[in-house]
Amino acid sequence: MRQTKLITLCISGALALSACDKSEEADVSRALKGVNVIDESNLNDIMLTAADPNEAVSYFQRTLAENPDRIDVQRGLATSLVRAQRATEGAVIWERVTTHEEATVEDQMSFADALIRTGDWEQAEAILDAVPPTVETFQRYKLEAVIADSNKEWKKADSFYETAVGLTTSPGSILNNWGYSKLTRGDFRDAERLFGEAITYDPTLFTAKNNMVLARAAQKNYSLPLIQATQVERAQLLHTMALAAIKQGDTDTGRTLLAQAIEAHPRHFEAAVSSLEKLES
Repeated sequence: MRQTKLITLCISGALALSACDKSEEADVSRALKGVNVIDESNLNDIMLTAADPNEAVSYFQRTLAENPDRIDVQRGLATSLVRAQRATEGAVIWERVTTHEEATVEDQMSFADALIRTGDWEQAEAILDAVPPTVETFQRYKLEAVIADSNKEWKKADSFYETAVGLTTSPGSILNNWGYSKLTRGDFRDAERLFGEAITYDPTLFTAKNNMVLARAAQKNYSLPLIQATQVERAQLLHTMALAAIKQGDTDTGRTLLAQAIEAHPRHFEAAVSSLEKLES
């Protein structure tokens, strides 16, 4: 009788322990699932910012194949494709994102941005026009400015650029875009000013430095601006200025600038050497 009771107690204990084990396993699984979601979210952010764009594309393509309905993964793939200079493919994914039940107006604007990069200005403008006027964000005004530029609506473009600059704490790139707009219009002095402002916000923005040199050269000013530049950048800027001088008929100045560019570069500057050889021949 005692043995029967003992066996019953052992079985009951074993069943209880088994139930506890299963409960603990379920708790652990739920906890790990939560950790995986957090880790995956962090990984998504890393792939969108720090990773090589093409590696990010591969990552999001694999993840999307496993989770075809997740809008965050679709966004990640679309963003990565645009970063990888594959805007046509990116626009296709952004269009899919905009049809998702969780899509936002920010997704519409990202779609418009991708279309602009592919040169589809008409569709981009139509999509942006569909965004409610109450949406007043940096991205919205940046895109409005670029589209106004493409339509040569200069007053509207300037207004949109000015508004966009006021809506961001890092206006370097938008100031560079605004300066380039002024450069294409022939307003070289104002363009130079805007490029200078862009560089003060982002001293690493080489595009603005190069554009600033073009604006100065267009005014027959062939001296480098007083800006922060590496030795390689200085050589490249001298090369840009030399080509601008030659294009404007100032051949002797261009020849001198090319020689300075070759001397300034810490290594062999093939592009400048080639340009000088062609000029001499």
